[in-house]
Amino acid sequence: MAEATKAKNYYPGVGRRKESVATVRVSNGKGIITVNDMPAEKYFTNPTYLQTIKSALVLLNKEKTLDVSVRVRGGGSTGQAEAVRLGIARALVEMSEDFRTSLRKEGLLTRDARVKERKKYGLKKARKAPQFSKR
Repeated sequence: MAEATKAKNYYPGVGRRKESVATVRVSNGKGIITVNDMPAEKYFTNPTYLQTIKSALVLLNKEKTLDVSVRVRGGGSTGQAEAVRLGIARALVEMSEDFRTSLRKEGLLTRDARVKERKKYGLKKARKAPQFSKR
């Protein structure tokens, strides 16, 4: 019963993209983003990925007032960055329902369902067929 009255000190969110899964915790702070116990700038060296993960915070002008802690695994760097972006957006909606409309309008709450297509028998890859010889 005591836990129900205690104030929540973070807001959770889970983001997925391809094979990547990101577990996100957003809390009040100074704008520090850590990914797998490393600063985000060190984990995602490409500035495009940093811009991707910060897009939800920048949209709501919260990049200087919220701390973000992320655990991400699986997939490649693009998939991980987009999984983190979705996780942050979901955590922000958990924080306040008022954010939902602006995040939805920018497409930050939509899960990108595209995944790698399976290989089919008789083919070399999902769609690549062996070379055809007429004679």
